Amino acid sequence: MFDFAVFGSLFLTLFVIMDPPGITPIFLALTSGRTAKVQRAMAWQAVAVAFSVIAIFGVLGRQILDYLHISVPALMISGGLLLLLIALDLLTGKTEEPKQTKDVNAALVPLGMPLLAGPGAIVSVILAVQHAHGVTAQVSVWAAIAAMHVVLWLVLRYSLLIIRLIKDGGVVLVTRLAGMMLSAIAVQQIINGVTQVVRGS
Repeated sequence: MFDFAVFGSLFLTLFVIMDPPGITPIFLALTSGRTAKVQRAMAWQAVAVAFSVIAIFGVLGRQILDYLHISVPALMISGGLLLLLIALDLLTGKTEEPKQTKDVNAALVPLGMPLLAGPGAIVSVILAVQHAHGVTAQVSVWAAIAAMHVVLWLVLRYSLLIIRLIKDGGVVLVTRLAGMMLSAIAVQQIINGVTQVVRGS
């Protein structure tokens, strides 16, 4: 009742896109000056918001596509292009760190969305659910989504310790590696979308 290949594929994709090591310094910047208790609460809130957004699109993804008259190949190609842009940002280090505001809970915006539950993660989940045929595949997909958010919570929860261990140089290295892997995933997704269009024509 469990497909490790489906689980591993989606988990790795979400890990690369959501980039827990890369999000750590941003989380610390947005929660600076807060007590450890407040930081822990904000970590939980950010992950809860991200999971809620991902789950909504995972459940209603097919209905959203049908309503907007968008084909899966078109979504795959556009999603691949979007992932490629994110990968280039990770590789070049051009991602901008958002500033904390007084009027908005940073755990909700921008941490929960769009930093964690961004377009790339949403597209990947919609496609994974679309291609998960049968109970075993569906269970594996949702297990991967849940596991990824547990990892995100653990990383944010213990972010202070993580930063002390891997230092800024470690975060940069992991971010660059994640960008390289994500670019390969993006190109493959574009190829798959184009292939489906050619076969269907």
